[in-house]
Amino acid sequence: MSLKERINEELKTAMKAKDADRLNAIRSLRAELLKKEKEKAGSEADDEAILAMVKRLVKQRKESIEMFSQNGREADAAKEEAELKVLEEFLPEELSEAELDAIIAEVIAAAGASSAREMGPVMGQVMGRCKKTGKNFDGKEVNVKVRSALGG
Repeated sequence: MSLKERINEELKTAMKAKDADRLNAIRSLRAELLKKEKEKAGSEADDEAILAMVKRLVKQRKESIEMFSQNGREADAAKEEAELKVLEEFLPEELSEAELDAIIAEVIAAAGASSAREMGPVMGQVMGRCKKTGKNFDGKEVNVKVRSALGG
């Protein structure tokens, strides 16, 4: 089942269950999907494009939660948190910290990198390997770990 089909099925299920938070999250995802397809002259979005869209929506929700929490709007933050959990269901498994550390160590050893000046090439290789795993990962976390591994 493609990601688009899964989204449509999840939408139907949420409608039948009358789960408002789940329904809102999936509707926003589907609206983004339809908007993207209209922009590309009616061509269907592939799973990779949909996945990028989900990641963007997850990032937006996280930023909204942070802003709402800082401004004392806990009800809005809770609503965004509920939608975030639904959207995260569409993301692949998270890359574990041990897997990430192993990738970083391998790349640094293979490149012979020893200082922060070699950060760029190492980051490029680490990010490429992380993408090849097919798992979800946070680029900021990768950057922090590579920087500390290189002593920067």
